[in-house]
Amino acid sequence: MLNINPRIMIITVASFKGGVGKSTTAFHLATYFQELAPTLLVDGDANRSALDWGARGDIPFKVVDEKQAVKHARKYEHIIIDTPARPDEDELKTIAEGCDLLVLPTSPDALALGATLKMVDALHDLDTSYRILLTIVPPKPNKAGIEARTAIQNVELPIFRGSIRRLAVFQKAALEGVPVNTVKDSYSAIAWQCYVDVAKEIQDDQGE
Repeated sequence: MLNINPRIMIITVASFKGGVGKSTTAFHLATYFQELAPTLLVDGDANRSALDWGARGDIPFKVVDEKQAVKHARKYEHIIIDTPARPDEDELKTIAEGCDLLVLPTSPDALALGATLKMVDALHDLDTSYRILLTIVPPKPNKAGIEARTAIQNVELPIFRGSIRRLAVFQKAALEGVPVNTVKDSYSAIAWQCYVDVAKEIQDDQGE
């Protein structure tokens, strides 16, 4: 556990499947909350995606690995944690119990949704607040996003009202080492608004 002020909000992003926008979500939530108060992104992913992202360019918040987090955490009001993909049972328990909200990103394909449902089952006996986030949602007329949302709602699982669209500008942002809202691209504002909407839902839930 991090030795931090109890008023600090901790948001953890986790998934049982790679390639669903987990690190992208952690990165852009950190970007949003940095605009409100000092925010720390803890990169606990073995791939060090967030650290690599930040090293390529200029980012508005501080990012550290999990070993450095203990030293830095008390200085920040918001902490976003990017976790290892496919955590085992003990890791999941630590992840879930150490945060105010667990964000579970999933793309709308069957494999990703199946992995998310397995994670939800594993969370069943843990005292944690979580919400599913649909990511990499294809544009209309593709109905995958609508169908995935309906399936999640039909089993009465908590899901964000907002979702993250499948946009190439996210890859462009990663290559440039910057948040998507600073990329010179006609879709950058649209991509950024996806995360703004999600972050505002988090604010409302957490009473920020």
